[in-house]
Amino acid sequence: MTEPTEPSDVPARLFLIIGRLSRSLRQARPSGPGHGAISAMSTLGACGRMRLGDLAAREGVAAATMSRIVSALVDSGYVHREPDPVDRRAWLVALTPEGKRLLSEVRATRVQELSARIERLSPEHRKALAACVPALEALLGEDERSRD
Repeated sequence: MTEPTEPSDVPARLFLIIGRLSRSLRQARPSGPGHGAISAMSTLGACGRMRLGDLAAREGVAAATMSRIVSALVDSGYVHREPDPVDRRAWLVALTPEGKRLLSEVRATRVQELSARIERLSPEHRKALAACVPALEALLGEDERSRD
């Protein structure tokens, strides 16, 4: 990898690198629920049970899209619905034990794949990568770090 020639190159390069790395790590486990479903499950895992509309807002998708995702996850046994005790017209969704197991497995697979890639780097690159982790975490901000 070449060094950026201009500081303005950094955001564009980071955007491409992070997107491509994320996509390639998602492909480390090609079968099972798709990216949107795993993302929704991750949010439920971090935040606990939520209303469908709140989950959709948190994920940045339309309520109808989240409804389809949740329906598929319910059918697969990864998520269950329960009446909202505050508003009986609304539903809460939460991970099932099977959903928690799958989410843990997906994360472990992706972390293992990323670890293998990091181990193939030169010692200098591994050290540089470790040094930039706090800066990358700071880019997320507190709200995003608490999700995962």
